[in-house]
Amino acid sequence: MSKSNLKLICSALNKMRVSCVTARSCHFQPKFRPPYWYAPKERVMSEDMLTQENRDFIEEVRQDKLNLQIAMESPLAKVEAQEVAEWDPTTRRAGLIARKIGNYPLWSKDGKKFQTTLLQVVDNHVIKYTPPEEFKPMKTTKLNWREKRKLGCLLIGSETIDPSTVTKDYCGLFSSVGMLPKRHLFRFMISPHAKMPTGTPLFATHFRVGDYVDVRAKTIDRGFQGVMKRWGFKGMPASHGVTKTHRRPGNIGAGGQKARVWPGTKMPGHMGNRWKTLRGVQILRMNTKHNILWMLGVGIPGETGAMCYLFDTILPLRKLKTPPPFPTQPFVEDLPLEYYDESIHRFEGPTITFEES
Repeated sequence: MSKSNLKLICSALNKMRVSCVTARSCHFQPKFRPPYWYAPKERVMSEDMLTQENRDFIEEVRQDKLNLQIAMESPLAKVEAQEVAEWDPTTRRAGLIARKIGNYPLWSKDGKKFQTTLLQVVDNHVIKYTPPEEFKPMKTTKLNWREKRKLGCLLIGSETIDPSTVTKDYCGLFSSVGMLPKRHLFRFMISPHAKMPTGTPLFATHFRVGDYVDVRAKTIDRGFQGVMKRWGFKGMPASHGVTKTHRRPGNIGAGGQKARVWPGTKMPGHMGNRWKTLRGVQILRMNTKHNILWMLGVGIPGETGAMCYLFDTILPLRKLKTPPPFPTQPFVEDLPLEYYDESIHRFEGPTITFEES
């Protein structure tokens, strides 16, 4: 075999090796792109051809649609009795879209302090339901093929916005179902008998105090960070001969014939801005007027103002044992203003009680 042929074979093998390493390392690459079902939302704002009369007409039409949507009777009342099924422990309900608004302390009846995170459910409506036979899931979904065939897709939107501020394609998602555009969209995989009609409003009473939910959100974007902040490395010594390597990672590879950087090695890079799910978060308090939930702990991903997605937990020991509002809790005018967990102290109650001896 000639030297030229041997060099060609070696170069081909090296290319195959590089492609294999790239394929193995793709699992660790973050995915920042939105789901494929999103239509382009942002558009270039240009009002050169609009007169003040046209602007007033557009605002009048928008207000009429908004008032009609607010005054509309809950579509749940129109569902026929035979279509409403009963809840069972294997049923998957829809969730809510909430905004993280800060932290707040609560105290138990025995004086123990809890740190909680406040989530506000803002203007949630059902946009569209896709049955299991018509839904085409993404390739990256973790559901197996048996669950894919049994679960439908319920699209829920939050925070109504002005239709003139988004693109025509994005408005088409809502105009076909008679709704105004929403700022945020999220789809929940639900059981077919847990579906809800288009336009159904969702409130914080969709969950109950004491239930456990899973919260999905994006972590705080930290930008490009080193190994000490990104991965918690100890770093090098601060003295005794160390020169300009105090915050460096040190050795990153192995020796021998396969001397290379292995996929998944902890190195400097972009930190945060990843989708994370915190499971088994308990609801300790609820305000029905402003639709605010007090969630136990301060580990919910995202900064203040970030959007969070809530759904029933999948943890086996914290799943719902009793029937929740199914498919959701309709609007009721005479609900109590506050709901508290049994272990939480109410602020209007006495802090210290004395028993007669």
